[in-house]
Amino acid sequence: MQALPPPPPPVAAPPLDRSEATTGDLRVAAALTDAQVRVDSSFRGASIVLYGAVFNPTSEPADVVVVVRGPDAPIRLVKKTRTSGVWLNSRPVLFEGAPGFYMTASTRPLSDIADFGQLRRLGVGVDHLRIDAPEESRTVTRYGVRDVVVSRLGDDYLDWRRAVIRLKEAAALYDTDSEGVEFVDRGLFRAEVKLPTVAPTGKYYAEVWLFQDGEPQSVSNLTLTVEKVGLERDIYEFAHRRPWLYGVLCVVLAALTGYGASRIFSRRS
Repeated sequence: MQALPPPPPPVAAPPLDRSEATTGDLRVAAALTDAQVRVDSSFRGASIVLYGAVFNPTSEPADVVVVVRGPDAPIRLVKKTRTSGVWLNSRPVLFEGAPGFYMTASTRPLSDIADFGQLRRLGVGVDHLRIDAPEESRTVTRYGVRDVVVSRLGDDYLDWRRAVIRLKEAAALYDTDSEGVEFVDRGLFRAEVKLPTVAPTGKYYAEVWLFQDGEPQSVSNLTLTVEKVGLERDIYEFAHRRPWLYGVLCVVLAALTGYGASRIFSRRS
């Protein structure tokens, strides 16, 4: 009788996938419940949950700041001025580079998390959002110095900038929530991204910052796509690819509709 071969030596189980960096570094990881939003005729806004975890091996508390920025969209403003007792619209001003959607959510007010210079450098917060002024400029004499190049808006630039932000906030396109990030468990957090009905389509960029002692320690970058679908998308793309033909078809359709309505009502009379 032949003896059976000895059993193979037991294989040690591999260690858990817990890297050294995970246990030793202060960092943040985040994700979205839905990275794609479809817009059709029944779209009434959307609410997306951003969730994540903070790996904090230290005993010092950390803050989380979520910044979501939509595609840039120019905005045209006019200012009513009273001339000879008559209110008239001023020369229009076109701001370019303003995001079509912008929101911040944090564990506490931004001014308590980091100082002014740090927030300005990172562009975190509506007050630190970069909105390019019109490129048109003029030369003035200021403080005795001649030919100083300034924006055409001059000292009124801040008023115009505040008007841009005020209009965006009224349309729910800009939002600041100092308590929008909620820790649901130790190290686990969530925040809600609310997209209004008028949210622009395109690619959105989300930044999840982790601050400690006023300094940014880690950031996680995410993307979100808002796109039109169905018949609305076909009409939208056709109107932008062939605007002249789209305009002609609209005029012809309106004329045919008016002609048909007139024929119907003329028979009834």
